Amino acid sequence: MKRIAFAGFLCLLALAFTQCNNEQPASQTAEPAKDTVVAEDIAAITADWKIGVQMWTFRLFSFTDALNKVDSAGVKNIEAFWGQKLGGNMKGEFGAKMSAETRAQLKQLLSSKGISITAMGVIAPETNDEWLKAFELAKDFGLSYITCEPRKDQWNYIDSLGGAFGIKLAIHDHPKPSHYWSPDSVLEASSGHPNIGALADVGHWARNGLDPVDCLKKLEGKVYGLHFKDVVTFGQVDAADTVVGKGVIKFPEVFQELKRQKFKGMLSIEHESNWEHNLPDVIEIVKFYNDQVAQLK
Repeated sequence: MKRIAFAGFLCLLALAFTQCNNEQPASQTAEPAKDTVVAEDIAAITADWKIGVQMWTFRLFSFTDALNKVDSAGVKNIEAFWGQKLGGNMKGEFGAKMSAETRAQLKQLLSSKGISITAMGVIAPETNDEWLKAFELAKDFGLSYITCEPRKDQWNYIDSLGGAFGIKLAIHDHPKPSHYWSPDSVLEASSGHPNIGALADVGHWARNGLDPVDCLKKLEGKVYGLHFKDVVTFGQVDAADTVVGKGVIKFPEVFQELKRQKFKGMLSIEHESNWEHNLPDVIEIVKFYNDQVAQLK
């Protein structure tokens, strides 16, 4: 009996040893690879980013022809500007005066290409009625924000419209002597106005002699969109545009700041050079954007 008991004990001991060897420590099975965690973190943050085209980039062409160029660049979001001839089989120009029939035609054209109007601007309506019509147009096309440069006496009214329509107002920073050349003026407009924030034109900030990253930090939580452009000279208000990534702006730092802020919005390519043949430039800028996003850490 002692021999049988001892043999049974040895069998149980061997079985326990085998099970222990087959079980990996929890730390080896529960934690994903560090690189995977980082990649997932970046994807979660940039999932709310959109690369778009400010249609001013193709201002020499009709809206229809410009949309074909946007489609060729593989971009699915645009920022429309008032006054661009519609072209195709549509009469008139993009803006609040478009008829219901024209709007329906435009929506069909956009849908056929899978492209959305995410924003429009830069606008500066003179009257309350013009502002109201602008919001009605924005609501009709499902816009997220309106890029604008309003007068100070309009802040209260347009903020109330923004709340009523569920559409943000993104104040644009043209170079000096524009009232909004500095982030401080945008902060003043947004104070007490929850629907007013910033359209960060990083190229114009550089022209104004301002560090785009510092400007973004000042406006944290108020940046609704961004004009994605680059310039060749810092601190020169009429500095020429260049392909994004080839100018003076330190875009890796810009992207890191947007990531830190958990930015949610559109980066609209606004390329103001090589006007007649700039589609290859836009395609290059889209690639630059994708490369920058892939390199975020």
